[in-house]
Amino acid sequence: LGPRRHAATMNAVITAAANQARQKPVKLSHNQEVARLYRKSLKTLSSWVIDRDIFLEEATNLRSRFDSERGCSNAKAVRLLKEGKAELFEFTHPDPYCVPFMPGGSLFMRNPPPPLEICFPDGDIPADAPKHTLNPDMSVCTPETGKVAVGSVLVDFGKKNME
Repeated sequence: LGPRRHAATMNAVITAAANQARQKPVKLSHNQEVARLYRKSLKTLSSWVIDRDIFLEEATNLRSRFDSERGCSNAKAVRLLKEGKAELFEFTHPDPYCVPFMPGGSLFMRNPPPPLEICFPDGDIPADAPKHTLNPDMSVCTPETGKVAVGSVLVDFGKKNME
């Protein structure tokens, strides 16, 4: 195998491994999609605007844009959602602000809690010990959020998120 063929094979293997680690996306209702678009728009806005007063003014303008189209027909809602996602993609910051304890942040996995089996090797785990599992971003694993770190989880440091 030549060097190009070897690189293509390695890329295919890495892509296959990443596809196995990715979690299946949760099916969202239209209202949930709009809410996520609004939230991502605010996060993108916070990456571009440093001054809090300007951010609040722009956030109010953004909210009025969303509220002005509330209750429109289904066809228009689908079109507006598609246009909103395209606009969000257009205005995405090249280096978005990242919360320090999330992937890409300076505190990410700095002090992860050790497994209870390590803390209590004899198996005598106290009754008041936490019974929940944590995701790599230190949030509690719940199926409702779509972020459940069961098995392997892919942390994409380029996108600064957990898949």
